Amino acid sequence: VSEDGRQHFRFDRASGRLVVADRLDREQLCGQADTCTLPFELLLADPLQFFRVEVTLDDINDHSPVFPEERVTFKIPETSDPSSRFPLEGALDLDVGSNSVQAYRIAPENKHFSVSFGSRNDDDKYVELVLEKPLDREEQTEMDFSVIAVDGGSPPRSGTAQIHIIVLDANDNSPVFTQEVYLARVLENTPEGSVILTVLATDQDEGINGDISYQFRQAGEQSNPAFEIDPKSGEIKLSKPLDFEAAQTHELRVRATDGGGLSAICKVLVEVLDVNDNAPELVVSSFSSPLAENSAPGTVVALFTVRDRDAGANGKVSCALDHQLFFSLRPAYKNYYELVTVRALDREDTAQHILSVTAADAGSPPLTTT
Repeated sequence: VSEDGRQHFRFDRASGRLVVADRLDREQLCGQADTCTLPFELLLADPLQFFRVEVTLDDINDHSPVFPEERVTFKIPETSDPSSRFPLEGALDLDVGSNSVQAYRIAPENKHFSVSFGSRNDDDKYVELVLEKPLDREEQTEMDFSVIAVDGGSPPRSGTAQIHIIVLDANDNSPVFTQEVYLARVLENTPEGSVILTVLATDQDEGINGDISYQFRQAGEQSNPAFEIDPKSGEIKLSKPLDFEAAQTHELRVRATDGGGLSAICKVLVEVLDVNDNAPELVVSSFSSPLAENSAPGTVVALFTVRDRDAGANGKVSCALDHQLFFSLRPAYKNYYELVTVRALDREDTAQHILSVTAADAGSPPLTTT
């Protein structure tokens, strides 16, 4: 009995071996989590026993790094000082650990630029182009090269973004966001079209060089259709309903670009708050019927499990049995319950018993399943 209801493994009763039931995709099952564990309970009957099993999936290097854009254009003033940095959206590699992106390089080598790659903290990696030598628009107005992302697999995989540099005159101030990280907390039942957050960047330049536009910047297969941003105001709105059970957080990247081509990037974290929108699920795992009338009190008639996809009190479930003289419920293991007899049965008196079990969560108001 797996926690997510999906059967990734099957049990070979003849040999006692646990075997894979279908192809396991670590990225599909666990995303980019550091560890990927598939837990489930092994239920043995007669006598009733429970065993908890955890299977850990190891990552293989089956994904190449992918840049959000195949071609990126930077408009850089010739007045830019050496060591100036220009943020570049890093490549996304769905693999984890050493199989994820480990290095970036420029090809062919460029005397004006190098690439810098690192982490400000555990969750915030950055990639930047670094100006090594002053630009001269009169000497060269444009240049092209590639940035290559390489992962640590064996053999390694790589992804490439084409960089196009346009050398400009005199836009000497980049946009600056009021915050490096914006945080929004949103109820999962918030209506479509609601404004959840507004990002703001300022630019000290005047005229077109101070006009700022906003865009989302994310890798293609990881783009988030639940949000949209107003390019002028920086308002971020919901474009589709959120689902706490599907994703509890969303990470967005917003680029602010001024009229001269300079840009800055900020992170937006959207925390989805749970509402009680899932009723408890009640699943019968085993059931004995008919039942001999000479069954002793305490005989297990049925075993069932309850779960609720909501979190906190909204996912805390209790069970009750409608008024009964012959049967009762008792907890068995974690979220398992046993239906047992509590007194002698008499077929001649009552040949059939119809029982109703109600599972209720602790939400306000509570949701129930019978």
